[in-house]
Amino acid sequence: MSLVLDNIGLRAGATTIIDGMSLTLRRGVMNVLLGPTLAGKTTMMRLMAGLDQPTTGRLLLDGTDVTGLPVRKRSVAMVYQQFVNYPSLTVFENIASPLRVARLPKAEIDSRVRHAAALLRLEPLLQRMPAQLSGGQQQRTAIARALVKRADLVLLDEPLANLDYKLREELREQLPPIFAETNAILVYATTEPTEALLLGGETATVWQGQVTQHGPTSLVYRQPANLAAARVFSDPPLNELAVDKRGAEVITAAGRHLPASGVLANLPDGHYTVGFRCDDAVLSRGAPSAPGFPGVVAVTELSGTESFVHVDVGVGTWVCLVRGVHDWQPGATAEVSVDMDRAFAFDSAGNLAASPAMARTA
Repeated sequence: MSLVLDNIGLRAGATTIIDGMSLTLRRGVMNVLLGPTLAGKTTMMRLMAGLDQPTTGRLLLDGTDVTGLPVRKRSVAMVYQQFVNYPSLTVFENIASPLRVARLPKAEIDSRVRHAAALLRLEPLLQRMPAQLSGGQQQRTAIARALVKRADLVLLDEPLANLDYKLREELREQLPPIFAETNAILVYATTEPTEALLLGGETATVWQGQVTQHGPTSLVYRQPANLAAARVFSDPPLNELAVDKRGAEVITAAGRHLPASGVLANLPDGHYTVGFRCDDAVLSRGAPSAPGFPGVVAVTELSGTESFVHVDVGVGTWVCLVRGVHDWQPGATAEVSVDMDRAFAFDSAGNLAASPAMARTA
């Protein structure tokens, strides 16, 4: 029971928007599309819903080809980033609207609406108008309207992006169990790696109209198959270092010679990109030591219990995670050391050549 995108392509004139995309999205699983703005996530959802038609390829719903089927003949519900509610209808009537269009019996409409309202904690608000609701309440109303349809396919396009932090955390916890009981094919698009990790399930990393990797969310995060997937699944951005490996040493783009340690130790000679996340970079003050990279602090971001320090190390600007609140002033000298045992190595084609997980299973 699944939705299969079989070599889907979409072109607009000479421009390729979606390029030969193949993906299987299963029922009963939180399917996450993770990618930056304009990566193609919304376009993918429009193709899944039947709002747009692909130029090439097929869409199969539970084995049935639905490629040319118009959206009105599909069992699909969609929730957008913006709150989409009818301003002249009460919360009850907003939630009930697709059921009234389907001409369901009054008793069933009432039962479904009240069940969805209970799940999303909207029961005290059913007689209010949308203008009387907070942003979180409006979005919960939109989600409840999608829920009552009991559609085979539910598409959530960054549904929490416009909510404040507390409301996002609350709804992230509520959504997976709420939709799990529907047995729908649930697809959730987000730009935030942290949100993908919190939602769990399976994640497809999307970059420039292509799926760069798809699998269990924790696996895609721990072992990105290529540099594009690693970049998509890193926030702050992935730190990168280009090197040429020659025997027992590597040479950086700045001409510095370093031991070929960690993930680079057993790789054949060639050009590699070392990628490492902010929590695998160790920041220290004072004169640089041999293994470290001397740099200058560009900016520091404080997030309460953590500090993200951006350091220009000559071959790029790296982001280091420092626990606690620290006073790293712009222009201050610093040294960044890299834990090569926890880094990723990508070959000249951008494919994963070595990782900590691969080393543990070798």
